[in-house]
Amino acid sequence: MSEVMNVEAIFGENVFTLGTMRQRLTKKIYSEVKKVMDFGGELSPEAADLVAKAMKDWAVEKGATHYTHWFQPLTGITAEKHDSFVTHPDAEGKMLMEFSGKELIKGEPDASSFPSGGLRATFEARGYTAWDITSPAFIKEAATGPILCIPTAFCSYKGEALDKKTPLLRSMEALSTQALRIVRLFGNTRATKVTASVGAEQEYFLVDSEKALLREDILFAGRTLFGAPAPKGQELEDHYFGVIRERIGAYMKDLNEELWRLGVTAKTQHNEVAPAQHELAPVYETANIAVDNNQIVMETMKRVAGRHNLRCLLHEKPFAGVNGSGKHDNWSITTDTGVNLLEPGQSPNENIQFLLVIACILKAVDKHADLLRQSASNVGNDHRLGANEAPPAIISVFLGEQLEDVVKQLIETGIAATCKEGGVLATGVSTIPDFQKDATDRNRTSPFAFTGNKFEFRMVGSSDSIASPNTTLNAIVAEAFCEAADVLEKAEDFDLAVHDLIKEYLTKHQRIIFNGNGYSEEWVVEAARRGLPNISSMVEAVDTLTTEKAVALFEKFCIFTKPELESREEILYETYTKNINIEALTMIDMTSKQIVPAVMKYTKELADTILAVKAAGADASVQEELLKEVSGLLKNVQDSKIALKNAEDAAEKISEPKKLAFYYKEKVMPAMEALRAPVDALEMIVDKKIWPMPTYADLLFEV
Repeated sequence: MSEVMNVEAIFGENVFTLGTMRQRLTKKIYSEVKKVMDFGGELSPEAADLVAKAMKDWAVEKGATHYTHWFQPLTGITAEKHDSFVTHPDAEGKMLMEFSGKELIKGEPDASSFPSGGLRATFEARGYTAWDITSPAFIKEAATGPILCIPTAFCSYKGEALDKKTPLLRSMEALSTQALRIVRLFGNTRATKVTASVGAEQEYFLVDSEKALLREDILFAGRTLFGAPAPKGQELEDHYFGVIRERIGAYMKDLNEELWRLGVTAKTQHNEVAPAQHELAPVYETANIAVDNNQIVMETMKRVAGRHNLRCLLHEKPFAGVNGSGKHDNWSITTDTGVNLLEPGQSPNENIQFLLVIACILKAVDKHADLLRQSASNVGNDHRLGANEAPPAIISVFLGEQLEDVVKQLIETGIAATCKEGGVLATGVSTIPDFQKDATDRNRTSPFAFTGNKFEFRMVGSSDSIASPNTTLNAIVAEAFCEAADVLEKAEDFDLAVHDLIKEYLTKHQRIIFNGNGYSEEWVVEAARRGLPNISSMVEAVDTLTTEKAVALFEKFCIFTKPELESREEILYETYTKNINIEALTMIDMTSKQIVPAVMKYTKELADTILAVKAAGADASVQEELLKEVSGLLKNVQDSKIALKNAEDAAEKISEPKKLAFYYKEKVMPAMEALRAPVDALEMIVDKKIWPMPTYADLLFEV
């Protein structure tokens, strides 16, 4: 029997928590730290040195010899440079372990070696990492030994944001400032800040590592670029919430334990819809900690998978023909006095503050649907969004029957006199108790759905950082709150003004509300009639970042400058191009070195068989037909490979990033699909012993 795990005892043991600081710092220094965390400002040099020493002592006691400023550059993943605590030996040759406040607060990685979109030139290398005091330091246990990881922002020498964290923190401050104006209007004088809270559900695939290593596409692209469907897929719906296999269960157990030690509140685990697909969901945290924690989750998933001879795939569409992976970004806003602004209460039709908040959010999402769509765009997500397995590429808001009815009443009459109730669920079984139903059903086809006391942004890709979606959400809602507060703060009759403003916003932006089937073709037509944007791909979404509307939004709240937005636009085009280029080159390499030789070997066996059968005087027509079919597909493969190679060669002549990205979408991607088709057809024919790589059946069902 396995050893019983005491979750309460191990939770957060590798995190430099507030509780740990309280134990290790004087009351005065702890109070200073807490004040900066809550209200901003800078630590005194004395306090910074004492915090650094306490953090170092704690880390050394846990076996750490090195620390790192752990940051999130525009690669979408994390970065770290390790420095030891050792200093120059003293006169007697004794080594001391030291860590100063200056080292805690500031680091200096090479800024020009990370994506900067022109903000940094190669000869302008200086960049800074700056300690994010609001996100706790933690110890990561890896092959290098325990490492003290200090979450930091990453900026250029001139102060431009070169990371995901800095704009997120700026957006959180903007949202708090504007949301406070709203709650003040309703008489809340106790709240000092409003915080965006986030819980990110994470979907992922697990495949056998030894099999994955036999596929170049998984190694280089993170997904399969070839692969015929297995005889069985997800059509029986038997994997979803099914019994977790022993090998996967052992992985999940270790994953949970490591995440709990790192202070990540891993709560839910289950099998997802596709075979070999699973999900982990945490409890919500403040937005910046949730972003950090989600990066920790993805890193830990991959690291723990290796210990179990598994490979964790976070690509949005690692296998064609079965569901891909996303992450649902559950977003809410709460005052520091514990009031969730998205909590409707027992009578949402009478909760004026809630109705104003909902009206502002509808306005924000409608006005900036293009930006919200862009925030969930990446290369892999193009294979998933709108593919009858994920939300469509069209942004809409699901409110549910209860709120939709309230909104309808307010628009039509200006008064919501009634409110639909959930009623009682009666199973008809005497031993099962009846219970109150929620007032509203759920809608899994909606990209932005109200789910009781939060919104669930369902479009985010599984491999993506959740920083960009939450930065955008915070920004657009901050703007809507600001504009509402500007009107209401000047109103002579507040009650009348807020009533009129709610009706105005709901009437003007009701087109964004859609409670129906987002997968249907009818919705595409209806959305077009309503004038809602339908941005089908990542490259089409990129330039939404630099429209006059977007620049005005982000500059108004000091979240991005125009050059910072332009840099991200360039980086996104380059990211798309580089990813598709890697996939295309991988396909060419696999075709030339593995697939064509294997098929040639099979055709030789067929030809030899035909000669032998004919020599025996028997009918060889079946073998001849098969040889003809295989040879024809092989010719198609060779022609398609040459066409893809030619498309790749032509791309080298295009230098402008946007034009090149669209070229890869419009020319290279179709050439890749044209190559895949005959290869997948051959996989269905060629002897399995000859086929040069594990198949979907091997990868998805033999775990």
